[in-house]
Amino acid sequence: MTTTLDRTVPRDLAAEYPARLSLTPKTTLAGQLDGAWWPCSRDLEAELPPLVAALEEPWGRVTRVTVNPTRWPVVPHTVAVAGRTLHVGWFTEQDPDKLILLSYTVGRWDLLVIPPETAPAAAARLMDAAAIPGSVLTAGVLMTNEAVIGRGIRDAVRREATWESEGGACMSPFGSPMGRSALPLPGDGWR
Repeated sequence: MTTTLDRTVPRDLAAEYPARLSLTPKTTLAGQLDGAWWPCSRDLEAELPPLVAALEEPWGRVTRVTVNPTRWPVVPHTVAVAGRTLHVGWFTEQDPDKLILLSYTVGRWDLLVIPPETAPAAAARLMDAAAIPGSVLTAGVLMTNEAVIGRGIRDAVRREATWESEGGACMSPFGSPMGRSALPLPGDGWR
């Protein structure tokens, strides 16, 4: 059986990049998410070590990670992280856009996982939204909202490009460009 991994960064380079994270500031407000993670690829074995290393100082030692296998082509049972073993589990009931990190002594953290192929502007919006303290928005809701926002932005860009390609011409009520001379003028001309 052959498995193809969808990677935007080669595996050997993914470990060299720092984890792209946005974490919720420490507060008493509990929300649905503790931040967001934007991996460079869909290769958990390459992506988890930099993530766990980045989280050790603010959160402590991560011992276990759970994911939904829908977004990850291969889910290893264990991943080597800084000379120790990180256990990886998968649950189809878990939100596919969320990663859960567990520690025996400190607790649990839920991160929105932004797909590696996401445009930087969309990833920035998602990272900001996931790090709002006390937010009741789930990972799935944030991803759905971003899909709607992204479509709206693409439509606006397309409309502006159409406007520019027509030279800023006015449109008739029937959808065809009108020449500048077709503009209605006052009865006795311009004043």
